[in-house]
Amino acid sequence: MANKKEINAGIIIIGNEVLSGRTKDINTSSIALWLNPLGIHVKEARVIADDENIIIDTVNIFRKKFNYVFTTGGIGPTHDDITAESIAKAFNVEYGFHKDAFSILEGYYKTGEFTEGRQKMAKMPTNASLILNPSSGAPGFYIENVFCLPGVPSILKSMLGGLNNILVGGDPVLSKTLNLRTVESEIAKSLSDVQNKNNDVEIGSYPFFRAGKLGVSIVLRSTNQKKIDLCNEQILEFVKTKKIEILREI
Repeated sequence: MANKKEINAGIIIIGNEVLSGRTKDINTSSIALWLNPLGIHVKEARVIADDENIIIDTVNIFRKKFNYVFTTGGIGPTHDDITAESIAKAFNVEYGFHKDAFSILEGYYKTGEFTEGRQKMAKMPTNASLILNPSSGAPGFYIENVFCLPGVPSILKSMLGGLNNILVGGDPVLSKTLNLRTVESEIAKSLSDVQNKNNDVEIGSYPFFRAGKLGVSIVLRSTNQKKIDLCNEQILEFVKTKKIEILREI
């Protein structure tokens, strides 16, 4: 069977709080780890300010460049949550109360609690499709290939699974990790030689420091398990020759 074409994605993290360092971005990692087994490769992630023009320009660049675009942040009830309106302007479509989103939120809150601020979370491109939110009621939305998610990591994670059947992926990305008691300089040339013989496998090497000792994690990624196994065998050959201790295989 022929390989599927590569399906790629870009991530736009929207929020002044991330740029200022007050909030750490862990959403990029959550989205990328979720997409990997679906066979969708994240090719770029960008952190931008809560600025309408920047959001519009970035979304328009990304949606033409990638199969899928994921934005996080800026869809809450406060004055600086401007992502939804900016997305509507990027697509040149109507922005207003989304009938279904309004109904969901109206049913979520008790009588008298569905305030004007909370009603704002039902405003989005009126022709958008909804991304259901099992955690806090307020839905995300998508329009064409752009998926808009909240910035709160736990809520974002709870919403990702609902998109599995909407996305069309390529071949799932498989991985294998080899942890060695060594330093990068000791294995750099040998690892380069293996990489040159295995173009279909991405080889990453990541130093670590645990329990007072140095080590290197070697991560092999490919859509083909046999190619990962072959690459792993070649690495184990030079590891054995150099008498390097293997800590743990994953």
